Amino acid sequence: MMTSKQPYLLRAIHQWLLDNDMTPYLLVNAEVPNVEVPTQSVQDGQIVLNIAPHAVTNMQMDNEAVSFSARFSGVAQSLYIPVVAIRAIYASENGQGLVFPEEEIFQEELDADQEKLAESELPSQSTPKKAPPKKASPKKAPFLKVIK
Repeated sequence: MMTSKQPYLLRAIHQWLLDNDMTPYLLVNAEVPNVEVPTQSVQDGQIVLNIAPHAVTNMQMDNEAVSFSARFSGVAQSLYIPVVAIRAIYASENGQGLVFPEEEIFQEELDADQEKLAESELPSQSTPKKAPPKKASPKKAPFLKVIK
């Protein structure tokens, strides 16, 4: 099974936006497990984050997650966003970027989880199999809203 292409596209679009002097924003589904963002800034289960170099410190983007520190209402906070929770990356100035289809993202994650579970079980074990994680229920299509 191939690895997800989302983290690679995320890093590429991030660099492209920076190279073009744009301000990269992330649209994050804050309801995905393990997302660590300021809950007071979450609206309708989502949060938009400015990830420009002047707005964040200690940014790490790898195949699993994006993490960084940022200030919210003057208070420094550490954020952790699994790649599967990122719905879009775009420029605040003109909205150009990339929207990730939610169904594909969750399906890739679900497939990877099921594969790991199957590999970890020994054939001689008589313990019952765990139920696979539930697929996220379909929601309204995401939309981008430019806030000035």
